[in-house]
Amino acid sequence: MNADDSSRQPPEPSEPPEPSELFTIGQLSLRTGMPVRTIRYWSDTGALPPAGRSGGGYRLYDAASVARLELVRTLRELGLGLDDVRRVLERETTVADVAVDHIKALDAQIKGLRLRRAVLAAVAAGRRPPTEEMTLLNKLARLTAEERRRIIDDFLDEVFGGLDLDPRLRDRMTDIRVELPDDPTAAQVDAWVELAELVADPEFRRRLRSVAQSGAAGRAEEGPGREPGAYLFFARKVVGMVGEARAAGIAPDAPEAAGVLDRLLGPADRVRRAEVLDRIEDAGNARMERYRQLVAAVNGEPVRPSHAEEFAWLAAALRAHS
Repeated sequence: MNADDSSRQPPEPSEPPEPSELFTIGQLSLRTGMPVRTIRYWSDTGALPPAGRSGGGYRLYDAASVARLELVRTLRELGLGLDDVRRVLERETTVADVAVDHIKALDAQIKGLRLRRAVLAAVAAGRRPPTEEMTLLNKLARLTAEERRRIIDDFLDEVFGGLDLDPRLRDRMTDIRVELPDDPTAAQVDAWVELAELVADPEFRRRLRSVAQSGAAGRAEEGPGREPGAYLFFARKVVGMVGEARAAGIAPDAPEAAGVLDRLLGPADRVRRAEVLDRIEDAGNARMERYRQLVAAVNGEPVRPSHAEEFAWLAAALRAHS
């Protein structure tokens, strides 16, 4: 009779075994419900060493082996590898310490699965061609948070680096947080990919750099005593005064619009007004607005009001009354 053949072993009593009672692999299988093959494999790897050998050389197990086998099964069901199981059984580590390591590993796997799901959902939405664009989407979405931040930092350094900007404007423009969450939506993944493509576009960088340079030049012309935040103050002034003009039904080419320009910019100065118009047209570029929208979308935040309509009115008025 083959001692490892569980089908030929007689049923075992339900009472706990005596301390001196020994079992073959087949008997241990019947007692615990574990397959003979699994018990033999765990025994071969050292996770379940036999208590002794029979006269014929068959492995034998005792009551302690039954308890050890149950522990091995539990640890394996929790996802521990056999190396970790052996370390726990040999008291080289504790179950708690191994559990902490596995929690970290599971968290990383869950994060990866969530991101993979979001990428697939973005692909399934069909907003992008399913070939090269899908590869790009997958690549950019899988970047680490530090790598994503580096892309934005490089963009900001090229656009604003070395310029004497209004301190408050500089802080507002360069302190940009772009954080794709651990559990992003398909829309956030799609927004991040579009944002990465936009900030990598040399033409977009050139246009934004031109706006920043104009602002720095204007600040230099007005002298070092200019108060910080003057640009933002002017923007609020435009929103307020143009908003009132629009509410009153004044069209940009109406005679009354000239008075609004005088109150905003002082006496007519063709050169200065031409410069203001250039800055508004550059800053009001549709891609600039899209940049703001994408940053907000990735961060899961509402888009701050752009007041694009007020500045569009001002640009039209400057053209009409130049």
